[in-house]
Amino acid sequence: MSLFTEIAESVVNGEDTLTRELMEKALAEGLPSAELLENGLVAGMSVVGQRFKNNEIFIPEVLVSARAMKAGMEILRPHLVQDDLQSRGKVVMGTIQGDLHDIGKNIVAMLLEGAGFEVIDLGADVKIERFVEAAKTEEADLVGMSALLTTTMINMKTVIEDLKKAGLSKPVKTMIGGAPVTRDYADRIGADGYASDASQAVDLALQLLKN
Repeated sequence: MSLFTEIAESVVNGEDTLTRELMEKALAEGLPSAELLENGLVAGMSVVGQRFKNNEIFIPEVLVSARAMKAGMEILRPHLVQDDLQSRGKVVMGTIQGDLHDIGKNIVAMLLEGAGFEVIDLGADVKIERFVEAAKTEEADLVGMSALLTTTMINMKTVIEDLKKAGLSKPVKTMIGGAPVTRDYADRIGADGYASDASQAVDLALQLLKN
């Protein structure tokens, strides 16, 4: 079994200590950081994302695997920076102002990072201007917003409007999600995309940012 496969399996199984040890071993053996990311960590989280999509595993298992992936990323990240590896895109994420629910958003952030995106997670109850500020300072490619309360959904529309007025250095795509959010609402407020669950959010981000 190759080290790539072992790393992927350790992520799937949620073995964070083993993932860290295998990553250190692989780097010591001179394996390329880009391949360790793609064929190890991302490959493992892709399996997790697919199983989650198929209802074969649930939120607790995803969180455990995500923790293992993050443990591997802590070891790998300095080498990725050193190698100047390009990510698939930079995503600013947060739960919209007035809403403290963040479990779904956290899972989306973890799966996006596992798919090779650079994620800037702003947390929950994020002010409208903070989304715009982060999109500008981080030079984001995509802004993702979630809501669990119907009373906070209107703030998504304001963020999208303000992003368009902000004079950003490059166009920024927007995607929204959350229990009360619908595709129709996304279309009405001008969002570029809507995802009904975390695995769909990854597919949507890849679609929105593909060249």
